[in-house]
Amino acid sequence: MHNTNPQETLKLITDLVSIPSPSGNTNEVITFVEKFLSELQIKTYRNRKGGLIATIDGKDSSKHRMLTAHVDTLGAMVKEVKANGRLKIDLIGGFKYNSIEGEYCQIETSSGKKYTGTILMHQTSVHVYKDAGKAERNQENIEIRIDQKVHNAAEVHALGIQVGDFISFDPRVEVTPSGYIKSRHLDDKASVAILLQLIKQIKTENLTLPFTTHFLISNNEEIGYGGNSNIPPETVEYLAVDMGAMGDGQSTDEYTVSICVKDASGPYHYELRKNLVRLAEENKIDYKLDIYPFYGSDASAAIRSGHDIVHGLIGPGIDSSHAFERTHESSIENTAKLLYHYVQAELIQ
Repeated sequence: MHNTNPQETLKLITDLVSIPSPSGNTNEVITFVEKFLSELQIKTYRNRKGGLIATIDGKDSSKHRMLTAHVDTLGAMVKEVKANGRLKIDLIGGFKYNSIEGEYCQIETSSGKKYTGTILMHQTSVHVYKDAGKAERNQENIEIRIDQKVHNAAEVHALGIQVGDFISFDPRVEVTPSGYIKSRHLDDKASVAILLQLIKQIKTENLTLPFTTHFLISNNEEIGYGGNSNIPPETVEYLAVDMGAMGDGQSTDEYTVSICVKDASGPYHYELRKNLVRLAEENKIDYKLDIYPFYGSDASAAIRSGHDIVHGLIGPGIDSSHAFERTHESSIENTAKLLYHYVQAELIQ
């Protein structure tokens, strides 16, 4: 029987989102996950891209299944050190400049020094700029105000800051008494925490899985290729565990597990989808079927790269994705329950 502590999962999500990990700079968070699994005596290895693969042997090693979630997040890089001592930025991942305006951030230099700052419009002060509200939120107008005494580019360079330094956004994580967790980067660290808790439960309960199962913690999903490699040839089913997209016309909510039937890449495998629905209904798990119109996953990346697999996508419903994200512990719990039953189920082929 599925039996996890939701508060423990929320604490793990809090720990994960608090580790800066924009795509391209994920070593610290991968090390965190690696240590978590090492303490459970789960065998892992890193691929050359820096992702982490954990494997649990099953009764049948001739057929495998693979589950994936990603630790990389949206972020930015220093594009230019401006003459006024502020930084122009270049975005990492698919989001809009308006979603980070006013956000606190951290700049990490190539030597490992870290500085804080704030992402602002150049024309922020309404006492100075008449068009403060109307000016376009774009690369030209958005800049970082560094929390250091700098007035020009030379003084910024003296700090060690240069083009290509990574910028991460303050998650502002908060767990409310009503069971919500709101934070940046719930996409996809909520699902990473769910998978880690699932692995812990498998180990704690000494479960024997029917098939050898791999867990890929990918680190380049936000830029399109996190989970398109390191898939053993024995893999039959490949399930991405990522966020469910909410908005007008969507059925996904913050309280159920979302089962994706189609995204921008096309439909997910019909028989796997039907099996996930069957497992949800048999085990009284609240779920919603949905289409994510502007979305791609590690599973769709794997299909595009030519792998002969059955692919699927599920996850907790996340409000305001790629911006001010929020979900509820019940959505996390329903996702965890479905995964618990899924890894113990028969393959569809």
